[in-house]
Amino acid sequence: MSFTRAKLVLACSLSLSFALSACSNSNNEDKQTTFTASTPATGEASNIIERNAEQRLIKTLEQHFKTANIQAKITEIKATEVPNLVWVSLEGMGSVYATHDGRYIIQGDVIRLGDKTLHNLSEALQAENNKKILSNLKVQDLIVYPAQGKTKHIVYVFTDISCPYCHKLHEQMAAINAKGIEVRYIAWPRGDQFMPAMQSVWCSDDRKAAFNLAISGEQLPAATCSNPVQQQYEMGLAMGVNGTPAIYNSEGVYLGGYLSADELAARLDK
Repeated sequence: MSFTRAKLVLACSLSLSFALSACSNSNNEDKQTTFTASTPATGEASNIIERNAEQRLIKTLEQHFKTANIQAKITEIKATEVPNLVWVSLEGMGSVYATHDGRYIIQGDVIRLGDKTLHNLSEALQAENNKKILSNLKVQDLIVYPAQGKTKHIVYVFTDISCPYCHKLHEQMAAINAKGIEVRYIAWPRGDQFMPAMQSVWCSDDRKAAFNLAISGEQLPAATCSNPVQQQYEMGLAMGVNGTPAIYNSEGVYLGGYLSADELAARLDK
């Protein structure tokens, strides 16, 4: 199967760089159409001015994307507490911020100052989007390592058998499960060359056994079938995954890359 990373074209074309993990025209009309933080900038907004503003912003952004020969579909727009800055979800890749006039997009975190503790606005917005995406997963499409005893937490891990830190995390599996944590693996091959191997794992009659062998360095026989590997890879892009392992809790909050069993339990219990 031909494996393409075309969804990354937007990030490259707009010079938006993803950080590797472990392995914004002011005129009267603008003033009338500015999104507010108090009313969500969605189709459910009660204010018709804001609904119209949302549609104008979508149209403007889509025109800019088309001009730059970028294929990007906007799936959702939300207001933020920052004046004139909205959160834009894009199909098949990470979300970005956009100015209300559609002239600028920004990738990265927005931090609120003023308190002793820094407040990451991006984290909450992305987590809400991630939770929706994760809720659409079917357990039968994943590789699940159940908790021992009572299940206290469930984590989702984007993994690749070629990733050294994924191997290191997998070595912690028994200790992680012993802490009441269920681990659900999602396929995220880090390159075209690793797609066949991940497909072989997901096409095996016993995925868990196949993954255990593959992550330890064993070469599996080639296998093809109807599998969710490509779909899961694209889902990861939509959540902002840019390396493996990438660990998320059931609320869609990104916990980090490689974590020991104790570190993972501590973050989940926090």
